[in-house]
Amino acid sequence: MTAITINIPDRKVNFFKKLIAEMGWTYEVQEVAQPKAKARLYDPETGEYLNDKTMKAIEDVRSGKEPVYEMKSMDDFKAWCESL
Repeated sequence: MTAITINIPDRKVNFFKKLIAEMGWTYEVQEVAQPKAKARLYDPETGEYLNDKTMKAIEDVRSGKEPVYEMKSMDDFKAWCESL
């Protein structure tokens, strides 16, 4: 006997069960866990979700891969930019 594995959309499972039974074959159903989608941050000002590049930058800062710079004024920010 040969086993074949196929992935079927949930909405079609019953159709394929019936078809396989009509052919006199046997089947085994195994649920496949779907990976959870990563949560995306939402920007209420634009009404959009942040893109992949922005999400990666946020994750890098949260995980400590990128340093966090704290600036108390616009002058501090301008000085930091000029130092780059």
